[in-house]
Amino acid sequence: MDETRRPTLIASVQRALRLMEAVAAHPGGAPAKQLAREADLPLATAYHLLRTLAHEGYAQRLPEGVWVLGERVRTLHGRSRAQQIMTHVRPTLSTLRDELSAASYFAMHVDDEIRVIDVADGPRAPRVDTWVGFDQAAHATAIGKCLLRQLSEDRRRDYLSRHPLVGLTRHTITEPRLLLRLLDTPAEISLDREEYALGTGCAAVPVSDATGSVVGALAVSYQAGLLPKMEAAAHRIHATAARIQRTLSLTGV
Repeated sequence: MDETRRPTLIASVQRALRLMEAVAAHPGGAPAKQLAREADLPLATAYHLLRTLAHEGYAQRLPEGVWVLGERVRTLHGRSRAQQIMTHVRPTLSTLRDELSAASYFAMHVDDEIRVIDVADGPRAPRVDTWVGFDQAAHATAIGKCLLRQLSEDRRRDYLSRHPLVGLTRHTITEPRLLLRLLDTPAEISLDREEYALGTGCAAVPVSDATGSVVGALAVSYQAGLLPKMEAAAHRIHATAARIQRTLSLTGV
């Protein structure tokens, strides 16, 4: 029996989405009556949905009585952008992984934190076991040091003031003065020499946009004994960073 079934739709979800679209259409906000009319909803239903959306952080009622989108919508937008970037960057990361037989990473400085956007790994190129999140261990990772190098001195000091320099291995730099001196030193490639995890190293280079502003960092991880090989492959990592730059510029994400 070849029968195409219609999907089961949740009417309340459809109504809430229509209402959010109506709210988004008014950057300066709009009263509930107007929103209900534009979303083709009874006023009582619109009030109930707006209160629910406000409780969850997706809508907000301003003192003058108009409704605007809530803070969680901005959070979702940021995550959506990260997903778009991941979609465009992943093929390039996978190619670098296969070329160097090393897991490859792309990270960005998002909302004053360092976030790994995507990782391309595999059985022959395992990723680093992130027993401590990269956002809390920037001082001990090549990808973190690469991004911190791009910040102004004030922003760099602010970041480090909020992220203690925890000693993860005997090689981790835990003295702020020494780390700041290292970050002030120009470098074509940033390195992690078993500072995050014993037996593992990492190399990272910046990724710029069309204007030359740094938007992220590209990195590969490797067994510590392979550091000379990774340094010799720096030109490949830089070439991959340039491809990512072109991809992000052309797609506009």
